[in-house]
Amino acid sequence: MYKVMIRDNMSPLARDILEATGKIEVVVDNDKSTNDPEVLSGVIGKFHGLAIRSATAVTQRVLEKAGKLKVIARAGIGVDNIDVPAATKQGIVVMNAPGGNTVTTAEHTISLMLALARNIPQATASIRGGQWDRKQLIGVEIAGKTLGIVGFGQIGRIVAQRAQGLKMKIIAADPFVSKEAASSLEVELVSLDDLLARSDFITLHVPRLKETVDMINASTIKKMKPGVRIINCARGEVVQLDDLYEAILNGHVAGAALDVFPQEPPDLTLPLLQHPHVISTPHLGASTGEAQIKVAEMIANQMVAYLLNGIITNAVNFPSLSLEVMDQIRPHLELAEKMGSLMGQLAQKFHDITISYSGDVAALDTRPLTHAVLKGLLSAFTDQPVNYVNAPALAAEKGIHVNITQSQARDDFAGLIRVKLEDHDEEPGEIWGTIYEKKYPRLVKIGKIYLDAIPEGSMIFIQNFDQPGVIGNVGTTLGRHNINIGRFQLGRRDDRALCMVNIDSPADEKVLAELKSLPNIISARQVHLP
Repeated sequence: MYKVMIRDNMSPLARDILEATGKIEVVVDNDKSTNDPEVLSGVIGKFHGLAIRSATAVTQRVLEKAGKLKVIARAGIGVDNIDVPAATKQGIVVMNAPGGNTVTTAEHTISLMLALARNIPQATASIRGGQWDRKQLIGVEIAGKTLGIVGFGQIGRIVAQRAQGLKMKIIAADPFVSKEAASSLEVELVSLDDLLARSDFITLHVPRLKETVDMINASTIKKMKPGVRIINCARGEVVQLDDLYEAILNGHVAGAALDVFPQEPPDLTLPLLQHPHVISTPHLGASTGEAQIKVAEMIANQMVAYLLNGIITNAVNFPSLSLEVMDQIRPHLELAEKMGSLMGQLAQKFHDITISYSGDVAALDTRPLTHAVLKGLLSAFTDQPVNYVNAPALAAEKGIHVNITQSQARDDFAGLIRVKLEDHDEEPGEIWGTIYEKKYPRLVKIGKIYLDAIPEGSMIFIQNFDQPGVIGNVGTTLGRHNINIGRFQLGRRDDRALCMVNIDSPADEKVLAELKSLPNIISARQVHLP
């Protein structure tokens, strides 16, 4: 008999599904004191499964006491409250419920847009205050207006479908979605600058990344059409609130609707939140009864499949494989993910990708390896959990065509994985990897240059002209900043060379700028491999 704890006021449906098996005992603990990791660590030791939402923190301390725990299931998509690396180290599967609240969030976006256009919250407040201010609350029509969707993933696409029913013109900006994928939904794919200039309403559906933090700021707002209205149901950090407030004060932005904030709850005395042209909700995008039922049903069924049948789905840290197959392909799986991650971090834009398996690796079930490459690749472009199950679907959604080739003929290596970006002119467009002695991963070719590099941790990728002094200058620069070099792998061809430098601690932007300024350096970039 397995024992599962359910927390955070989850829908009762989760308990019903688990108990219906007759093989799982369920304990529902909604005591807020158990949110404290110290309290949770005192009781977690007797449970095989843990089902949570966002309130419960599953820290390393909790996991150290979770001797029986096999699975943590998050009823939602975000796993920020779970120490995933610590869980992985202990062999605990971490599952989530992607897609369970996409419709709900999209509907909330449409609701905010309509409320913003017609001043509905302000009108309600006016009447409750004993006023009848019709002239002060004149709105704008939705029909015929241009809606710009920044980020054209699952939620953005549902928003587009709903807005088309309102007779709006839809344009979208997303560097990782093809024009064909957008046009199939009757949406025009444009550049971000073009979207900003043309849109009457702008809705944001991007992940929280270094590139997207404060993407709506004074500079980008200046590019927008006067009178634009902005809706944010994505991540609070995407909008620079002070710049938005200034633009509303000077009239360039007609209004804003915010469901998320950089800090939650925000300072409720913020002038922005008091402005009559701003409406806000307390992060309600996923908060509907239907969405909570969907995610509870998803994670309960996933836990049953894993605990009773060993089937893993929607895991953020483990492939959907039997233990026997996993033992066989584990080294290649880890290598494939690292290769995908490296390619994703080095490449700026891509479309089609070809993954080739040759030699011994081609005799294995390579489908999980393809998933691993895509997981690593896509993880470089999103803060949402990408797992071995959903990676191919996400790639297809972004218009990435994946071509697979296999040959059991051996080249210079017993087994070889090649990852190549098609129609990608900049180097490196291809990475080769292999396994030494059945367990040691190696990168053996990057772009046109052969080398022998160990893909792990923080690495600095340097392209340079093959001239004397480069290695010494790089070593001196890193040493001056107290960055220890773990390994220095070099390859060269004709007048070009390539350095892959494993470093014990990450380098900051200042260090990278100094490296780029050294003689004979073409480029210097830092990557972080799992």
